[in-house]
Amino acid sequence: MEPAVLGGKLASSLVAPLVRKLFVTGGPGAGLVDRPVRLDRLVSFRGERRTLGAREVRLLAGKLVGAALDSPGEPPFPRDETEAVADALAARLLALGDLDMDDVQAVQLGHGELAARLRRQAAGAADGLSTDARHFLDSATEWACLHVLEFFTRRSTFVARTLVAQTRGQAELIAKVDELIARVPRPDARDTAFERRYLPYVAEQHNRITIYGLDLRDSPDRWPLEVAYLSLEATTEEERTGAFPGEYADPERTVRLPAETALTAHDRVLLRGDAGSGKTTLVQWLAVTAAREQDRIPYVLPLRTLTRAGALPSPAAFLTAVGCPLTPPEGWAERVLGAGRGLVLVDGLDEIPAADRHRTRDWLLALIRAFPGNRWLLTSRPTAVRPDWLAAEGFRELSLTPMREPDVATFVRRWHAAAEAPEFETRLLDSLRTKRDLARLATNPLMCGLICALHRERRGYLPTGRKELYDAALTMLLARRDRERGMEAVHLSEEAQLELLQRLAYALVLSGRTEMAVETAESIVERALPSVASAAGQGDAATVLRALVLRSGLLRRPGEDSLDFVHRTFQDYLGARYAVEEGHLDVIAGRAGDTQWEDVIRMAVAHARPGERAVLLRRLLAEDTPRLTLLALACLEHATALDPAVRAEVEERAGTLIPPGSKEDAKTLAEAGPLVLELLPGPEGLTDAEAHGVTVTASLLAGQEPSGALAVLRRFRGHPDLDVRRQLVGTWDRFGAREYATEVLDHLDRPELILTCTTGAQRAEITGMRPWHRLEFRGTHQVADIIASVADPEAVETLRLTGNPLLTDVGQLSAFRSLRRLELEHCPAARGFEALTALPLTNLVIFRVADPTGLRELDSLRRLTLAQALPGTRLTDSLPVSALLNFLALGPKTTETTGLRGLSHWSTLQDLSLTLNTPLTAEDWAEVGSLPLLTGLYLNARLFANRLGPLPVMPGITHLGLAAVQGNEDVSALRDRLPGLRSVLIQTAPGTRFDPAPYAALFPDAEVTVDER
Repeated sequence: MEPAVLGGKLASSLVAPLVRKLFVTGGPGAGLVDRPVRLDRLVSFRGERRTLGAREVRLLAGKLVGAALDSPGEPPFPRDETEAVADALAARLLALGDLDMDDVQAVQLGHGELAARLRRQAAGAADGLSTDARHFLDSATEWACLHVLEFFTRRSTFVARTLVAQTRGQAELIAKVDELIARVPRPDARDTAFERRYLPYVAEQHNRITIYGLDLRDSPDRWPLEVAYLSLEATTEEERTGAFPGEYADPERTVRLPAETALTAHDRVLLRGDAGSGKTTLVQWLAVTAAREQDRIPYVLPLRTLTRAGALPSPAAFLTAVGCPLTPPEGWAERVLGAGRGLVLVDGLDEIPAADRHRTRDWLLALIRAFPGNRWLLTSRPTAVRPDWLAAEGFRELSLTPMREPDVATFVRRWHAAAEAPEFETRLLDSLRTKRDLARLATNPLMCGLICALHRERRGYLPTGRKELYDAALTMLLARRDRERGMEAVHLSEEAQLELLQRLAYALVLSGRTEMAVETAESIVERALPSVASAAGQGDAATVLRALVLRSGLLRRPGEDSLDFVHRTFQDYLGARYAVEEGHLDVIAGRAGDTQWEDVIRMAVAHARPGERAVLLRRLLAEDTPRLTLLALACLEHATALDPAVRAEVEERAGTLIPPGSKEDAKTLAEAGPLVLELLPGPEGLTDAEAHGVTVTASLLAGQEPSGALAVLRRFRGHPDLDVRRQLVGTWDRFGAREYATEVLDHLDRPELILTCTTGAQRAEITGMRPWHRLEFRGTHQVADIIASVADPEAVETLRLTGNPLLTDVGQLSAFRSLRRLELEHCPAARGFEALTALPLTNLVIFRVADPTGLRELDSLRRLTLAQALPGTRLTDSLPVSALLNFLALGPKTTETTGLRGLSHWSTLQDLSLTLNTPLTAEDWAEVGSLPLLTGLYLNARLFANRLGPLPVMPGITHLGLAAVQGNEDVSALRDRLPGLRSVLIQTAPGTRFDPAPYAALFPDAEVTVDER
């Protein structure tokens, strides 16, 4: 029902009486002029003057709605929504009592804004209503507001002059609104009915992803969009708005955003992306999303389809041009676009002839100018048009980025879910992580789909040597994909394209570059054209090169004057193919020392004949270096036919390197580079030392190849050896926090392991893991965040905080009620140790805290380590006198004011470590000598500057430790003064190397061990 009709039918008969019932009569008197009365005191459904309740207001609203439905003519909305509309209208009327204004302000506000205030105050009341019902509700609300204001102007408490002026203004306003509403046509019911059919059709029509070019049995080429869609990232270059004084202002910056949000901030977008990058899939996703949410009317317009008919379609012909079987009401598309409700998705500018692109541009711009306010997306490959092709028309340019490792993993999981083949998923993910050339290929949805299909086709195994994978990919990209999409025939045959592409690839390989000048590429094509028959007559070298760039899907133009391959792996594959065809094996073998040629050599082995393979592999072995020996081993998977003697020699030579038997062997092996990762075995059949060596190797390569390293390490997560588990737990910082926690850490056995957390992301992951009994937090963390990150604080027995300036009250750590060992290192604000008395602490380590006061209260301690200036003149002034200490370590500056006075109080001491800055006096040594149970003494080399001074004879000392030894210290005095020594441990200063023989001669009755740091 039109608002004007509604007003005419109900204004005097129902709306006005309803409004009078909503407000109290009379009022607070004539004081309105000086002190206007607020609405919440005027309404009749609240306060002391309440005569109506919410129920009564609901009944009044129901009468108004019922009267509108019972009036002659077409019902304004479906009758089954009567109760919901009445409820929503009542909610808006009741909101009058919540408005923070008086009646005079309401009159000045006007009926339209007052209605808008009520809609906002009762937000959500109209949720779930149909379009017609919401239209009626808004009209009824506005008319009610008109009569509310009319009611206010008639109240006797208004000043007469105000009453006259407001009445005239209100009457004038009502007349104008009536006229305006009469001009606004109501949406045609036929349009609404059609859209109810069209939107579900769009959602169903585009809810499938098609992978063109696949010809594998048992592998469907269509997948549900919800399962296979992947949110990709788009980038754009934007100018900076400015910089602070003295700050360098970059002319532009790269902005990254999810591709599906491209039209959120800008109504006009030109989206560029390489072949298979997901442009068409994004168009489908936007169309399906808009159709389901019903916020926009989507039109999917593939240009390759539109241009076949010659003239590009007008809005009225949009649906016919793309083969939609539904027939809209006459003028529907123009009404949609005229109201700014359209989402126009124009796909594939690169898929139409260059001569048609300017015509397409003019057609698109004419539509935009005729129908402003809609959203427009145009997709293209990067080089189809110049960068600023639509910039003057307000189009924002975005570029789809290659998929990242998490994106690839997500795609693989969804693909296998859609294909109902979960049994192949894990094996493929491991291959993608460890096979570098395979991972470099899987950078867009098209190639990922091909790899998944091939892997499933072969029941969980990729083609041997992956040559078949590259061949299938090339066939798909160079010929079948465009043909199956119904595009015009490719002028260059697949063989011609391969011949030209491999010459370009070999030129790049020889130059050691991945990019060449367009002028250079044109000269290469020009020299090749006479020998490529199918390319003859297709145009000059520049024309042929442009065709290769635009349609092959393998080349791109990163800059105006440069050219490169989309995938480096295709450059190496095609370059190796050409080198083998031309007999350039000596050239290939001569470049084996260059790591950039590794994949070229492997692909050359794949292309070569058996005799040529044997020559190449023997050349690699002849260099007798670990890297080239391992490269020869990696080449074997590509050698389908090979002299058995050559294969055996390669495997025997590589067997001396893999698996590494020690940490040193692992470091040497890692120097061979990331190719090692796909050759590492285990854990089955390895000794503990070999397993540790493999994990060390993978950890060292994590920075170069994190996904491959992770694939190796996760195989060892169930290994029982402590060194292996320590290696795994200590490698967290080299990987993404969540991925490593999920894949490795949460599977480890916990005994004797301490988990170190350095970032907020890592801290967040602790919560979801099984409990850790030993935790370390390095760096700045709020203590509350630390406690919150531990799901079960009572499970924590060891806690170490390092370099945390935010720790002020040590008592906060009492939340860890089972804590037995606490280490605080470089926490400069920490104080309040007396609060820890409730904990079962037996071991405390303190380096550089604000105030050690309170240590005297910690009677449960058995081991105490300090590198902290102590107050007082004796150790007993600050250390726990009631604790039965058996180990005490005193670091630099600890005893500057106390010396060792009072040390003898702890007669239970068995081990004493002294790393002091000041020489020990006779009184200090006397304190040491009087400890009856002392058997272990550990001294820092700086104490030898005065040959340990008056060191007494202490026959009870059986274990001696010397730290930071440079090799030139005179420790001869220790031989006679510590006659009972049975073991001596010498820790060298960092980087120091010396002969331990003199120390062994000095202590002939003791076992001397040197620990080189």
